[in-house]
Amino acid sequence: MSRAEATKARILHAATEEFAAYGIAGARVDRIAKAASANKNLIYVYFCNKDGLFDAVFDAHVGRGLERVPFTPDDLPDYAGRLFDFYQEHPEVLRLATWHRLERGAAAEREPAVAESARGDKLASLEAAQQARGGTPAFTPATLLPLVLALASAWSPTNAANPPTTATPSPNTTECRTAIMEAVRRLL
Repeated sequence: MSRAEATKARILHAATEEFAAYGIAGARVDRIAKAASANKNLIYVYFCNKDGLFDAVFDAHVGRGLERVPFTPDDLPDYAGRLFDFYQEHPEVLRLATWHRLERGAAAEREPAVAESARGDKLASLEAAQQARGGTPAFTPATLLPLVLALASAWSPTNAANPPTTATPSPNTTECRTAIMEAVRRLL
């Protein structure tokens, strides 16, 4: 790895932490440069501006990151379980996706696991899997996919519907994963 590539990698790592914690508006290029032990001007050379840097971080973690969880329309419960595992291992993905939706508005009105380019493919393969099973599906692919994605992220620390409390203990990860997979099974 060249020195320039190493610097760029350090910047992306520092920017990931900064954007996940503070969002686009709250992130500071000065803090990113300091955390990356890099010259602030290099951020502008490599990424043009803070928005360009966020886009690079978003693509690396949300876009390419979720490609590591293969979509299996013929086994949605397993897909939801693997997606849950991915979110547990990479909580920054949901935080980045949440900031993207909040700060980019209508342009971001899509689920993080369903990038525009892959959405059509996932829906088509889900429809084919439903047809192969026969019968009348309870939900259309366009309804079922967001439900599965929402269930997979249900116990994420970034999920506002599941805020951490001290009054009730959190279920363990195995229980959460099992519940998610069973819920998806019942949807089908």
